[in-house]
Amino acid sequence: MLYIIGLGLNEKGLSFEGIEAIEKCEKIYLENYTVSFPYPIEELEKIVNSQLRLHITATSSAKLLGTKIINANRELVESDKLIKEAKKENVALLVYGSPLTATTHITLIQEAKKQNMKYEIIYNASVLDGVAECGLQLYKFGKITSIPNFEADSFIEIVKENQKINAHSLILVDIGLNFKNAIDRLERLMKREKINVKIVVCERLGTKEKKIFYGNLNELKDKEVEAPFCFIIPAKLHFLEEEVLKNFS
Repeated sequence: MLYIIGLGLNEKGLSFEGIEAIEKCEKIYLENYTVSFPYPIEELEKIVNSQLRLHITATSSAKLLGTKIINANRELVESDKLIKEAKKENVALLVYGSPLTATTHITLIQEAKKQNMKYEIIYNASVLDGVAECGLQLYKFGKITSIPNFEADSFIEIVKENQKINAHSLILVDIGLNFKNAIDRLERLMKREKINVKIVVCERLGTKEKKIFYGNLNELKDKEVEAPFCFIIPAKLHFLEEEVLKNFS
C-alpha cells in the first residue's frame, strides 16, 4: 500500500493519523524537490521517531524504532519505483505541506488506480492555509502561479489575468531561487506590465520564524528573506483586508 502523507508547515506538523500510517510502513520516503524545507531533515527524522516511540508505547506495537527517512528526488517520484515497492510492502511518501498541491503526486495516485493498488492520502496544512494570516480573503484569490528557477516570464500573464477579474495573485517560488533574484525578476515584470501596487512577502509560514511584509518593491527589496517564501500581488482591497495588511507594513 502507498501512503501519501502531508507534513504540514513545520517539523511538528505531522498528524497523529500520519504517524499511524508511518508505523505500518517498511520504507519512508521524503519528497525533496518541490520546496526548500524550513528545517533540517534530521530534525524531522528525530521527531518522527519520537512520535513513533510514544505511539508504540500506547499501542504495544512491536515495530522497531530508528526509522530512516529516504530522500526522494523528482526522478525517483516520477518513476514507477514507489508503485512497484508499494505492491510488495507498505510505503510512505512524505510531502511538505499538503500532499496534493503538486501534480506529480496526482500522477502517482492515477498510476496506483491503474494497477489496482491501494493508496491512502493524509492531508495537512499548506501554504494555501498559511497565507490567510496576511488578512487577504482566500475566496478572492485567483489562479496560483510560480516563479521558475530559470528565465521565464509566463507567470506574470497569470497575474494580469487575475488583476482583470479583481483577484489576488499568489506567486510561489521554485526551490533554489533566492529572494533577491526572485524579487528582481518580479519587479522587472511588474514595471513592464505597469502593475503598480504594494505586494506581500510571506516567509516561512507556519514556523516560529515566519514573517509577513507588506509594502512597495523598493521597500521590500533589501529585506533578508529565507526560503521557503512566496509573493502575493493584491487586487482591489476590501477595507478589512487593508486594515490587516497595514500591520505588516
